[in-house]
Amino acid sequence: MFTGMGAKAAGMGYASSCLQDEWSLFNNSAGLSHLKKSVAATSYDARPQLQGANRMAFLLAVPTTYGTGALGVFRFGDDVYNEQKISLGFSNRLGLASLGASINYLQYQALGFGTKSLFTFNIGGLATLTPSFFIGAHIQNVNQPVLSESSQERLSTSLTLGVGYSPTEKVWLTSEIQKQLEVAPTYKMGMEYRPEKKFAARTGINLYPNKLFLGIGFISTRLNIDYAYEYSMTGIGSSHQASLAYSLKKK
Repeated sequence: MFTGMGAKAAGMGYASSCLQDEWSLFNNSAGLSHLKKSVAATSYDARPQLQGANRMAFLLAVPTTYGTGALGVFRFGDDVYNEQKISLGFSNRLGLASLGASINYLQYQALGFGTKSLFTFNIGGLATLTPSFFIGAHIQNVNQPVLSESSQERLSTSLTLGVGYSPTEKVWLTSEIQKQLEVAPTYKMGMEYRPEKKFAARTGINLYPNKLFLGIGFISTRLNIDYAYEYSMTGIGSSHQASLAYSLKKK
């Protein structure tokens, strides 16, 4: 299951290894450590041309003296087939580097076939090489749990390595490569431009499979609103994702 979430990340083609926001829980958990305030957030991803493929998520992230903890829930599908995930993540900064990890409870349910539940473990890292240059990496499903006892099929491990660069205060560039075992790598690139503090314009591209992304964001002291549009060239149509994030305390 693909559980990358957040319309900010989606607007930049999900090139999210170096992003540092609340949605890092579902992307690279190491980014959680950069949060300075508690945040509650929700996101909904709709695919009008593909029934039963909508996704939604909710999370709460809380910075503490010892690091940042986050709890999130994710759901994909409909009454015929659906997938649920509950994630508990933690991240801490150690000098110029941040380390993060999450434990996830997954549940797969198909009408007439029952329910399958399992646990997975993700780890991630994020290094600040200069104030404007970052390197991020994360591994999903480190433990490769068994999906089917009869065939011994396992949930595949995914490895991602990315870089982020901010040449000016208004521009953020990001790129990454994602490799799932036994599947060709996916290349992701994204950009965010903020002409002013309260508005952001975003775009991104994926190769293998090929996708195009556009997004916008409105940022205030306590409420962030983001929207992203995804167009897939593989024939599965487009999607629209909207996210809300509310800061529980002022900066």
